[in-house]
Amino acid sequence: MLETINLLDTEIHNLTYQEAIEKTEELIADESECHSVVTPNVDHLIKLKKDAEFRKVYKDASLILADGMPLIWAAKFLKTPLKAKISGSDFFPDFCKVAAKKGYKLFFMGGRKGAADAAASILKNRYPGLKIVGTHCPPYGFEKDRAKNDRIIEMVREAQPDVLFVGLGAPKQEKWIFRHKEACQVPVSIGIGVSFEFVSGMVKRAPRLFQKIGLEWFWRLAMEPKRLWRRYIVEDSKFFSLVLKQKRNLEQ
Repeated sequence: MLETINLLDTEIHNLTYQEAIEKTEELIADESECHSVVTPNVDHLIKLKKDAEFRKVYKDASLILADGMPLIWAAKFLKTPLKAKISGSDFFPDFCKVAAKKGYKLFFMGGRKGAADAAASILKNRYPGLKIVGTHCPPYGFEKDRAKNDRIIEMVREAQPDVLFVGLGAPKQEKWIFRHKEACQVPVSIGIGVSFEFVSGMVKRAPRLFQKIGLEWFWRLAMEPKRLWRRYIVEDSKFFSLVLKQKRNLEQ
């Protein structure tokens, strides 16, 4: 059984980066069920406090990987250190490299118009032999349309990927996977946010220094302030007080 640590009532698997890759490969090989992988960050942990369906998504997930330096710092502060930060935006291209070597088939769903196609083209050039068996950018609001969902599910089923990468933003992507993974019949599905846009260059990712010192959120906010200010400034700021509360409870 995998080791976990508890952060704000969420169990997170304590793995190195390489262990996370290897565990994902084990899930692909497991034919007993369709698996989902989630990558919690501060925003996820805050949303989990008030979103019952999102909590069901996490309870159902086969692999829960810490995405973001604030989680690494918080776990250390609580004296339950995590081995590594494993963000979806790093994991996605790195797993594509593994997939090219091992022959895994991938499907890219979501992202802005053209992002998945552009990411697929770039990654196939970067990793010769990479098998991307399908891409699809669904229209806004598609998740509420049964006919559109059914068409996407059929598209994925026919392509028969080993891994489905979904870039719709949280918690929309995780909920979509949770509701439809069995119908899609894909061994592993992973929500990766804006990763298609990062790879394609449509959205510039924070420099490595910002990622290392835990300020990637600040970079994202500066890039898209109108869309992200409420998430980062209002909602996610609660994270620090909740971690302090958990610390006090542990010490009692």
